[in-house]
Amino acid sequence: MKIDTHQHFWKYNATQYPWMEESMGSLRRDYLPSHLAPLLKAAGIDGTVSVQARQLVEESDWLLELADQNPFIKGVVGWVDLQSPMVEEQLEKLARYAKLRGVRHVVHDESDDRFMMREDFRRGLKQLRKYKLTYDLLLFPRHLPVACELLKLFPEQPFVLDHIAKPLIKEGKLEPWRTDVGRLAKFTNVYCKVSGMVTEADWAHWKSQDFTPYLDAVFESFGTKRIMVGSDWPVCMLAGTYPRVMQIAAVYVQQLSRDERTDVWGDNARRFYGLGD
Repeated sequence: MKIDTHQHFWKYNATQYPWMEESMGSLRRDYLPSHLAPLLKAAGIDGTVSVQARQLVEESDWLLELADQNPFIKGVVGWVDLQSPMVEEQLEKLARYAKLRGVRHVVHDESDDRFMMREDFRRGLKQLRKYKLTYDLLLFPRHLPVACELLKLFPEQPFVLDHIAKPLIKEGKLEPWRTDVGRLAKFTNVYCKVSGMVTEADWAHWKSQDFTPYLDAVFESFGTKRIMVGSDWPVCMLAGTYPRVMQIAAVYVQQLSRDERTDVWGDNARRFYGLGD
């Protein structure tokens, strides 16, 4: 089974999606399961993990309802207010959905680079294990040292790094991102998504080889048992079509053994997110 571990849905509304700037005009419309399903079929992808794009509890409810209606959505990474004293109540309500597999916060948009170390955020994060939920780390490279501090405090909590932490691919810059990713990978409870790379490259002129040094770094750091593939659709379409974006990983992993490719394309995601449980 091949899993796209990172994609989004939305009904576009300028107020609720303020991060969609004018330069992202192609994203300013609805993207729903009916739009994604034919792309998955053509690419030979068997299922997806749908990830939040709004920081509202209603976003989690909506995505989970879509997952119930569309069998190809194998799991949902939603949002709850981890800083709220009501976070456990929010999690309790969402726990009735079998496909809730994790939560995420848009940390890289917070003004405080040490946001993840706030006491109220960490208190909320502690609640996730009770509900067997994972946590997606959405970071910029500068947040990686803080993430290492956080992981020291949560050795039993499953984490996954989204978009390989958005390195400066357009500039061809590797350090200190490469060193910091290596440090993060030493925590064996964190996985890594090979996703979101094309939007960190030159949208109009990127080539597959632009990503090779970054893929080399994450595969060396995380190994083939803790890496999974995601499209970041439809955001990825700012820089490339669905098949072209997924081809980056497909070509790179050809150097791996058949078992390693099976891990990267599906088994790691099934194990990390508990898909099918």
